[in-house]
Amino acid sequence: MKDEATDSKQVVGRRSFMKKSLVTAGTATAAAGLLTSGLPLFASDNAEEHRGTLTKGDAALLRFAAAAEILETDFWVQYNELAGVQDSEVPGGSGNEPYAEKFEAIDDDFPQYIHDNTDDEFTHQNFLNAYLMSKGADPVDLERFRTLPGSSATGSSGKPRLTNLMQLTLDTSWYTRYRSSNHNPDLDPNFMFPQAQPGLAKGQFPAIPRTDADLEPDDHLQAIVNTAVWHMPTIEQGGSSLYPSMAQRATSAEVLRILISIGPTETMHFQTWSDLAGDTPAITDPTNGLTFVDLNAPPFGGEEFTTSLIMPEPCPFLSRKLPVVSIIRPTRSEGVANGALKFLTDMGLFIGQSPEFFEFMRLLAEQADAARRGGR
Repeated sequence: MKDEATDSKQVVGRRSFMKKSLVTAGTATAAAGLLTSGLPLFASDNAEEHRGTLTKGDAALLRFAAAAEILETDFWVQYNELAGVQDSEVPGGSGNEPYAEKFEAIDDDFPQYIHDNTDDEFTHQNFLNAYLMSKGADPVDLERFRTLPGSSATGSSGKPRLTNLMQLTLDTSWYTRYRSSNHNPDLDPNFMFPQAQPGLAKGQFPAIPRTDADLEPDDHLQAIVNTAVWHMPTIEQGGSSLYPSMAQRATSAEVLRILISIGPTETMHFQTWSDLAGDTPAITDPTNGLTFVDLNAPPFGGEEFTTSLIMPEPCPFLSRKLPVVSIIRPTRSEGVANGALKFLTDMGLFIGQSPEFFEFMRLLAEQADAARRGGR
């Protein structure tokens, strides 16, 4: 990958790509307009801060973040088409009433939350690619990998997807990790945090109705919705850790600013979904035996499981000689990009993707993990 445009044709091509991607995503086109009109991308009072090109390491960090946001946008769009709010900000799909009603039974605002999370991810992917191009660096384009079939249930747009929401295996140990006052994976990498919903780690389960046949029986549809509600915070807690972990490797103060500004929004998403996950009803899917437990009833309950605790419990950080502190965890930066890619792959999001996709993502992760603060 080139880090810098070498002639005007490359610059025009990248600017054209950004304009097309912003319009396709259904987001505001102001940035594209500035570029194509020949006006500077950044305000003059901040021009000095924005001059220059990116180091290879900083560009690699932002490319991996952009790829992660593109993938995130893809599956959030699938949720929004069926259970969110379809409008000019997040177009596509027409809603699936039985599926959406299950979310609204958990919280009346669920459709709006899905919509807003989806919209946020669009803005993240578009901003990161636009910023890369403003520095003469290559953006990330995953469109050639958009080949997976999505849901054919009522309400789905039927468009090809990058991610698979129909065969998920979820690690819900984040739930007890954030409630533990004694352990931090940065200090205790071998400690096994208990699974909040053990059944989700033992198979492959849909988080969206695959066809209209999945709309019944009622407990089967509820299990699909429960899986989605647990998938949402499982994804967002990964983003909460990814951004501060990568920020420690950034060289440019501006790239650092980008990473530590986007990261907290992922944490806002995580806080919302982690609270709602505790409200999923305890049921057993009659079609596949997937069981969702009551986290407030024996043998669960207690500090690690009770659903009334939604703030991160203070835990050890940096050294056990220091007082415990409420923090995002984990935030070690070594191998964070490859770790995030493995986390997404193990979840089943990429079942059906091509070897070329995995190779492309592996290279992005390796380049991001090779970034060093102060490097070139």
